[in-house]
Amino acid sequence: MRRPTWLGAAAARVIVAAGVLACAWPMLGALDSPAAPAERQQEQQRSVLTARVDEQITPIVADHLVDGVRRAEDERHQAFLVELDTPGGLSTSMREIVQTFLGAEVPVIVHVSPSGARAASAGALIGFSAHTLAMAPGTSIGAATPVDLQGGEITDKVINDAAAFAESVARERGRSVEFAEAAVREGRAVAAEQAVRMNVADLMAADRSALFAALDGRTVTLADSTAVTLRTQGAPVVNHEMGLFTRILQTLADPNLAFLFISLGSLAAIYELATPGAGLGGVIGAVLLILGFAALSVLPVNVAGILLLVLAVALLVAEIFTPGIGVFAGGGAIALGVSGLFLFDRPLTVDPAVLWPVAVAVGAGTVLAGRLALRARRAEPVSGESAMAGQETVVRDARDERGRARVEGTWWNVRSRSGPLSDGQRVRVVDVQDLTLLVEPVDEEEQ
Repeated sequence: MRRPTWLGAAAARVIVAAGVLACAWPMLGALDSPAAPAERQQEQQRSVLTARVDEQITPIVADHLVDGVRRAEDERHQAFLVELDTPGGLSTSMREIVQTFLGAEVPVIVHVSPSGARAASAGALIGFSAHTLAMAPGTSIGAATPVDLQGGEITDKVINDAAAFAESVARERGRSVEFAEAAVREGRAVAAEQAVRMNVADLMAADRSALFAALDGRTVTLADSTAVTLRTQGAPVVNHEMGLFTRILQTLADPNLAFLFISLGSLAAIYELATPGAGLGGVIGAVLLILGFAALSVLPVNVAGILLLVLAVALLVAEIFTPGIGVFAGGGAIALGVSGLFLFDRPLTVDPAVLWPVAVAVGAGTVLAGRLALRARRAEPVSGESAMAGQETVVRDARDERGRARVEGTWWNVRSRSGPLSDGQRVRVVDVQDLTLLVEPVDEEEQ
């Protein structure tokens, strides 16, 4: 019985259709695939990269914010938001941040927040350099006069330079040049409401959601004259956070910690030199010195301070080798204290409440270490070759004047100075020469 011809034709059509679909599927996928990356790219372009700064402006913070701008540019975020609360910091680090913000190819927003926060000193100029400066209620900005925490007088040259820089930044962003100058020359600071009225800040926003609502639709002009309209309402946020190692460096970026680690590390190493033993002092000293030098690597140091620090350590070590009435230790303590005054560039300095007690403690500890070293050198040896003299042992494997004997748990070659030796003979060690014990027989009366 023959099958109907229509059934074969239908089957052929199904097979052909399936083949066409199989061939066309990759092309359909290729046409559809760009849509997903395009949507992801559009979503990423709407996102805002956010960093939080609530500490002093240090080289670590500067690197973090500079990296944030570069990341926002590379990943095509629509803006870089810095939530700021700082008392100020290093002028060099502040200038690096300001230069990066002024030349950024992505809108930079600085939000002085939360309530009670401040953008003081270096923080004020960082705020001036942002494309948009927002402040939460109850915050303040200003007081940008250069300071000398060591009590010295700031020269007019330094103030004029800082004022000119603040004015140029404010003029570049269209902010109040008069306030920028007064903030530097007179130390003037204003609250958020007054800052907005004086054209120092652009707007007030209590929190991030209020800030995004206020920024939505605002247009900013970048360094290359490109106008960018922000679409921040409901925009996703990507956090730009410090890594663990960077956070450790930021914690160590404290002049007091750096001075404390180096001083105590040096004292621990000196005790290891004075009383070598288990090595605990050396280990502790090495760890503290590494932490101290890590802190120095991220802080602006002065050559004079480093030289005084080296001199202080040299004098302290000299006390160990030539202990006396503590002259070297006293000189080392004075040099250590003076080095703390000159170790860091202004405005960073070591707190006197840390500086002088630590210097005195290190000096006194070194005097004690010198006494311990002197006592150890004068003590009778309890081990080693010199301690073997006078010990008695029994000769084994005797051959004429030579043989072997066990002393302090170790087999030694022995040689008689007064005639042949015999197995089992009791002898006394009188000297050590070229890893051979020189012995003499023990009289029977002495036994």
